[in-house]
Amino acid sequence: MLISVYVPFAVTAVLTLLAPRLAQRLTPRPAAWSLACAALVTAAGWAGSLALLAFTGIAQIPQVAAEGHWSVAALRAEDPVYAVVAAASAVVLAASVVSLGVASFRQVRQVARARRECAGLRGDTELAVLDDDTPLAFALPGTPGRIVVSRGMLRCLGDDEREALLAHERAHLRGRHHLFLSLWRLTAALNPLLRPLADTGAFVLERWADEDAAAQVGDRVVVARAVGRAALASAGASRPASLAVTGGEVPQRVRALLAPPPGGRSLPFLAGALLLTVCCASLANAASDSDRMVDNAKRAQCAVRVGAASTAPTDHRHGPAFCCRPHHRGERGEHRP
Repeated sequence: MLISVYVPFAVTAVLTLLAPRLAQRLTPRPAAWSLACAALVTAAGWAGSLALLAFTGIAQIPQVAAEGHWSVAALRAEDPVYAVVAAASAVVLAASVVSLGVASFRQVRQVARARRECAGLRGDTELAVLDDDTPLAFALPGTPGRIVVSRGMLRCLGDDEREALLAHERAHLRGRHHLFLSLWRLTAALNPLLRPLADTGAFVLERWADEDAAAQVGDRVVVARAVGRAALASAGASRPASLAVTGGEVPQRVRALLAPPPGGRSLPFLAGALLLTVCCASLANAASDSDRMVDNAKRAQCAVRVGAASTAPTDHRHGPAFCCRPHHRGERGEHRP
């Protein structure tokens, strides 16, 4: 446990440093799924490691040890974690859980607001045109989702560029990109080291929609021009929208569209899968070591009770066999008074 419990932290740091650089050069769709898997695994590893480290300190509280029937002295002798590390882990874990709760509340409120706005739009078609001179274009997730475009945005684009813009926003709805965004926001709330990963994920989603629009329109230059013009036109718009053609790093997106489509690369994905496997295996190993440590502490407490009982009159209810029952399902024993 001394080393394995810290491996998830190291894996998170490595992915946070490397993933933003690699994801921008990979095919957007598999990159988005890979980032989602990385966020889930590393967030779980972060919480699990903090919980194991915090438990080593909490388990040494006499009242907790009495409830668990294990020896505090044996636990302290076998526990390799400093008390200050355990205390800090408990504080960070509590803060992470509170942050996750706040982020979850905000996310639910945002989804509810999106559904209300979607239901309040006129008409029942996929496209809703706002009578507004402010250039706006975004996808509004719902059941079903809607594409919202203002007349000001439509006047800024040509016919082929309008088609590219609608194809981009339609790709957001078809790919259910709002679920990816929600996942990254929640995991980043739980594990603050994942915030750069969440920002990269938002950019990758825009690239995913760009590539889908280019495939549908059949002209990458048209999509690049639509993205650039829409971004310039809406530079002064104040309405926030997560799933919008103007999101992400627009110059990088335009350069990517003017270049050939990204080729398939398997090595980065394999390396990332290996790191996530190491993260899961290390956390499982740390949990196993923690369980073994507690089991040994329970046996030590039983030995103390046996020694105390040997010098006292036999009690059929609290004799040696009563306190030394097996702690694992695989162990067999019988109670003999």
